[in-house]
Amino acid sequence: MSFLDQIKQRRTIYAIGKNVTLDNVKIESIIKEAVKHSPSSFNSQTSRVVTLFGQSHEQFWTIVLETLRKIVPADAFQGTSDKINSFKAGYATVLFYEDQDVVKALQEQFALYADNFPVWSEHSTAIAQFAVWTALAEQNIGASLQHYNPIVDEEVAQTFDIPASWKLRAQLVLGSIEAPAGDKTFIDDATRFKTFN
Repeated sequence: MSFLDQIKQRRTIYAIGKNVTLDNVKIESIIKEAVKHSPSSFNSQTSRVVTLFGQSHEQFWTIVLETLRKIVPADAFQGTSDKINSFKAGYATVLFYEDQDVVKALQEQFALYADNFPVWSEHSTAIAQFAVWTALAEQNIGASLQHYNPIVDEEVAQTFDIPASWKLRAQLVLGSIEAPAGDKTFIDDATRFKTFN
């Protein structure tokens, strides 16, 4: 399968389950390799990853659910609960972090570019997220990218012993594909692209 075909195969899958055929060691290996070989500015390697399987995966989504219970009005909570429980029904969750100590050290070392390093850190995590997501899709593992940070950051950090310098950027929930992704529409190419010769 070509790289472009792999990109096309990577879709947001909301209907996920626990019927994953790969073992945890293989999944973790795929995640590590994808992140390790993702580019970063100045080869800074700011991305950090926490992979949650089994009870830890379910515990994370319980934290999200209970955090949202305090925020979402009671009469609208059922929809929120259903959504979070659909993520909990998945097999695992990958938490993507960026190490702010590395970002700050680079800002001090290269003062001329100081304002850019937080932006470049966001680029790094986006590339790592995309690489992991695509690598999992290649193995027929469905996933969707979620963003419940920063409202869960503190409790998640305490629960999973996350270093204080790690900043949560996204959560990739993954599992077996229980229903395919819907059709994807695209805006007109003329709106997005310009070419000059």
